[in-house]
Amino acid sequence: MLGNAISGEGSGRRALILVENLSVPFDRRVWQECTTLRDAGWEVHVICPRGSKRDTEPEAVLDGVRIHRYPLRAATGGPAGYLREYGSALWHTARLARKVGPVDVVHACNPPDLLFLPALWLKRRGARFVFDQHDLVPELYLSRFGRGEDLLYRAVCALERFTYRAADVVLATNESYRDVAIRRGGRRPEDVFVVRSAPATDRFQPVPPEPELKRGKPHLLCYLGVMGPQDGVDYALRALAKLRDELGRSDWHAVFVGSGDAFDAMVELSRRLGLSEQVQFTGRVPDADLVRYLSTADVCLSPDPRNPLNDVSTMNKVLEYMAMGRPIVSFDLREARVSAGDAAVYAPANDEAEFAGLIEQLLDDPGRRARMGKIGQERVSGPLSWRNSQTSLLAAYAAACRDHAPAPAGNPRREGKRPRR
Repeated sequence: MLGNAISGEGSGRRALILVENLSVPFDRRVWQECTTLRDAGWEVHVICPRGSKRDTEPEAVLDGVRIHRYPLRAATGGPAGYLREYGSALWHTARLARKVGPVDVVHACNPPDLLFLPALWLKRRGARFVFDQHDLVPELYLSRFGRGEDLLYRAVCALERFTYRAADVVLATNESYRDVAIRRGGRRPEDVFVVRSAPATDRFQPVPPEPELKRGKPHLLCYLGVMGPQDGVDYALRALAKLRDELGRSDWHAVFVGSGDAFDAMVELSRRLGLSEQVQFTGRVPDADLVRYLSTADVCLSPDPRNPLNDVSTMNKVLEYMAMGRPIVSFDLREARVSAGDAAVYAPANDEAEFAGLIEQLLDDPGRRARMGKIGQERVSGPLSWRNSQTSLLAAYAAACRDHAPAPAGNPRREGKRPRR
C-alpha cells in the first residue's frame, strides 16, 4: 500500500485484466498489479486460463479480486497446436468479457500478441486499452524456434504492430522494452510506462539453511525458473559437467526448481552428462520449499544465453535470487547487468567454461558471496522494489483514463450467452 499515493484514485472504476499464458494468481506480476489496483479503489476482474494443479476453479474471488478462468490445453505439435490454443483462448476470453460487462480499462498481458482483438471489442464499448508487454514476441519467436525471419515471424511482427496501435498506453518491464515500444511501435514516450516486475517480499523471506538439502556436499547450487528452449538450462548443465570434469570440483549438489517445455529433455541431458547423482530436478514446488532451497543455496544460476530476447529481458529469477540474498552467476546480458549490478558475476555470453569458472570462484570465496547477497537485497528493497512499480502503474492508468467517464454500473450480459460473431 502506498497510502495517499494510491487511495481512491480508481474509485468507481472497473478494470479487466486479460492473461493467456499463465493462471492467476500464479502469475505473480499480474497478481501484484491486481492488488495494487484494488488498493487504489478499482474493481478488478481477471480472465485467464485454469491451472492444472492450482488455480483450477472456474471462478474465484481472492482478496477482493474476481477471477474468471477457462479451460485451455497448451499447444503441442507445432503451428497447428498454437492455432488451436490461441483460438480457444480468444473464444473463451470474449465469452467471459461479455459476462463481466462494461469496464473502464481493459489491460491485456502478452504473450501472445492477440489479446488486442477482445481489447478492441471492449474499446469500441468505451474502455481504454492498456497493453502490458511481458515479452517481445518477435524476439521470442526468433530465440525459441530458430526459424529465422520467415512468414510466421513476419506475422508475429504484424500482430505486435496492431497491438501497439490499438493501445492507449503501454506498460514495459524495463527500459529496453520501452525503447522498442517507442522505436519499433511508434509510441509517444509519454504513453510508455516502465513497470518493472519485482519479487513479492512477503513471499521471499530467508529461513535458516537446511544442510541436508545439500545431499552430503559442502555446497548447494540452485536454478529457479521456467525450463523452455530459450532459458539456458542446457548451458547450466554443460557448465556443471565442466566444473566437475575439467575443474575437478565434485563438492557440490545442484537443484533445478521449475518446469516447462524442455523439462524432460533437460533431465535426459543431465543423465547423458553423467550428472544424475549430483543434479536434482524438483519440478514446480510450493513456495515454502522454494524458500528452503534458496535459503540454503551458496550460488544461484542464471544461465540464459544471449539471444535476441534474453539480452533485453529482465529475468524474474535474478530478482528472486537477489531478494533472498544469493550471489548469482550469469551470462553477460544487457538487462541482467541493469538488474543485478554487483550482485552477480558475468561470464562472456554463452561461454560455458567461463560460467563454470565463475561458479568455482564463488564457491571458494564465502566473503564475496555474502557481500554480493547483501548488494542484491539492497537493490530489491530500494530502486527495484515493487513500490516504485506501483507508482508507475497507477500513473499509466491515470494517463489512460484522463478525460474518460466511468463505465456504466451493472452487468447487462447473462453468464453463458455466446458472443456475437
